[in-house]
Amino acid sequence: MSPTTAPRPRLTFLGTGYLGATYAICFAELGYEVIGYDVDVNKIAKLSGGDVPFHEPGLDELLKRNLAAGRLRFSTNLAEVADFGDVHFICVGTPQRVDGMGADLSYVEAAVAGLARHLTRRALIVGKSTVPVGTAEWVEQLVEKHAPADLGVEVAWSPEFLQEGFAVEDVLRPNRIVVGVKSEWASGMLHASHKGVFDLAASEDRDVPVVVTDFATAELVKVAANAFLATKISFINSMAEVCEAAGGDVVELARAIGHDPRIGNRFLQAGLGFGGGCLPKDIRAFQARAQELGTGEALRFLHEVDLINQRRRARVVQLASELLGRRYGPAGPDLSGLRIAVLGATFKPNSDDVRDAPSLAVAALLAKAGAAVHVYDPQGMTNARRAQPHLSYAPTMADVVLDANLVCVLTEWAEFRNADPDILGALVSDRRVIDGRNCLDPTLWARAGWQYRGMGRPQMTENPTFM
Repeated sequence: MSPTTAPRPRLTFLGTGYLGATYAICFAELGYEVIGYDVDVNKIAKLSGGDVPFHEPGLDELLKRNLAAGRLRFSTNLAEVADFGDVHFICVGTPQRVDGMGADLSYVEAAVAGLARHLTRRALIVGKSTVPVGTAEWVEQLVEKHAPADLGVEVAWSPEFLQEGFAVEDVLRPNRIVVGVKSEWASGMLHASHKGVFDLAASEDRDVPVVVTDFATAELVKVAANAFLATKISFINSMAEVCEAAGGDVVELARAIGHDPRIGNRFLQAGLGFGGGCLPKDIRAFQARAQELGTGEALRFLHEVDLINQRRRARVVQLASELLGRRYGPAGPDLSGLRIAVLGATFKPNSDDVRDAPSLAVAALLAKAGAAVHVYDPQGMTNARRAQPHLSYAPTMADVVLDANLVCVLTEWAEFRNADPDILGALVSDRRVIDGRNCLDPTLWARAGWQYRGMGRPQMTENPTFM
């Protein structure tokens, strides 16, 4: 990006869901004047009142501080947003289409067209939403159609790489910035928009890698990264299937291959697989777009990645039937008369996000098999109740495991990882545990008299032999 000596631009973020709200708050923390926009009146009212409508560590404090400092405000008025901003970031959702695997771009279209109609001066519109390749060119056409031609409004694309639970750090201290631009002016505006990031990095003697590229490459970076991560997760889960059949230990296998620097150990944790609002929908949308481009064969492997991921959920039900002594027939097991405690409802720890959460999907499968399923999660209870209202919910870990015939650890919250198996053992009806995230110490739990089953790990029972 081209450096600029111009004053810091005023920034707007259209869409104040997880992506837009996090960016708006963090860029205000970096010293920018910021407006967050949304059509959801209740969401804007919450944010304006200092209440983040989702759980993300550290974000509440930053919101309150920057509202008080006057650098940050929220609005439902597009005319106000258009008049205020020099750089407008599009952060709306791109969910999977109801009629197929492709991405629904209706929110992108509404945000861009609505903004463009209200612009009265030159501005830069920057896409951050995860979209199919080719969307940026389409957004340019929307701008040409709806914005006055003499304003010189331009489009750029800069994908986001937020990890839920670590998003504040990812915005303030990104591991890279990718921008797709067509002009030096757009490049300079994006440099000015990120000057706060660069200044913070310089103060901490860090470098922030910047990749300046074309529209198509910038769009592909995010979906390619997500496809690679999903593939890595499903690879180790496929190895877990082989380990279970062969008597191996996938945790030791992952540790061994992870020492190879060409492979690395991140995202090699076998378990329930991936979920959330990004990876599942993004790999499906990527496949759909590849089909449209005539390159569907190139991404055929992603279909198997998706299938492996879905199989992990059914595997927990199989393990449950084995541990509980119930036959697993063609229609699944009959678990009626049994109480199962599910620890975890969110798709990952340090989040309240239950979108496509494997934990909740497994809980629903266990309930469908006839079990009385009780769920506890440190942050996701409200969203879980909304997503799966037919399940039972308990206020604490102690309450949820009380009189349970089986405990399933399905989200790797620290509270669960560090739980005392002796204390929990005094509360349950039967000491049986499925470690759906391979986050427990099998030896410790077996010593406490638990029948332990991990994902792709050897079965452990009480009184193991120690060396």
